[in-house]
Amino acid sequence: MTFIKALRKILPAGALLTNEPMAKYTSFNIGGPAEVLAKPSTVAQLQEISALCHTHNWPLTLLGEGSNVLVADEGIHGVVMLTTGLDTLQIDAKPGEIGYITAAAGVRLSKLADAACESGLQGLEFAQSIPGSVGGAVYMNAGAYGHDIEEVCTAVTLLKTGKIIKIPGKEMAFGYRTSRVQNEGGCIIEAIFRLLPGDPGEIRATINKLNAERREKQPFEPSAGSTFKRPKGHFAGKLIREAGLMGRTVGAAQVSEKHAGFIINKGGATAQDVCGLMEIVRKDVYSNAGVWLEPEVKILGQKYPWM
Repeated sequence: MTFIKALRKILPAGALLTNEPMAKYTSFNIGGPAEVLAKPSTVAQLQEISALCHTHNWPLTLLGEGSNVLVADEGIHGVVMLTTGLDTLQIDAKPGEIGYITAAAGVRLSKLADAACESGLQGLEFAQSIPGSVGGAVYMNAGAYGHDIEEVCTAVTLLKTGKIIKIPGKEMAFGYRTSRVQNEGGCIIEAIFRLLPGDPGEIRATINKLNAERREKQPFEPSAGSTFKRPKGHFAGKLIREAGLMGRTVGAAQVSEKHAGFIINKGGATAQDVCGLMEIVRKDVYSNAGVWLEPEVKILGQKYPWM
């Protein structure tokens, strides 16, 4: 039995695609084809696919909402496994008491934060407007407005070397846009969030305020969010703006004129355009301020010389 036939036995019709363009699966709307795209809807399917890839020595790339990635124009060799089909959410809370939400890797952060709000649980307001899923958020310790996932994540369930293990949040080695999973590997299956009791009306008001700030300050065009990490003692957007790079373009990729921390797709941009512009930004910022910017966006597929 061939590898592809074996995969088809695991997944239902329509959940396994070959040579599938990845532009439609990323917020950048950029990316060449995945050799194989698998869409599991259960943990058992995820386990079987992972085991099969390991047995046949096929590269495996995990992807959620694709909001913090740039897929190379050449595409991705091997199997890309979407976790968006794993979207169960369980709430354990009583009025006025600390509550817990268990969310699968594919649950959108907006859905997670809204569920917390409706249950009178506070602590995830910052996450409601972050485009992404629980798996990606835990993987990179996503954050905004001075808060991040580390503050509320109390446990993570992983698939690693064929076994399902549970890791306490304090052992996840969370740091600025990083985590233990990023450094050691593994597939995030679900996470548990510990949240304090609060008034749903006040929580919703905070969410609305933060969403309004995001709409006012950040571009609407396709992007992968913040392009570069915040350098210690600096802000990437400020350094880019001071280097005179707002509006700078390469092909159809542009440093946003609304927020210099974002590179946007003006329509038809390629990964080569974006990476070429990132290289210019890094060099010009270093020339102007003596600071090398480190990419926050994850590039999947071909690696570029300057990385």
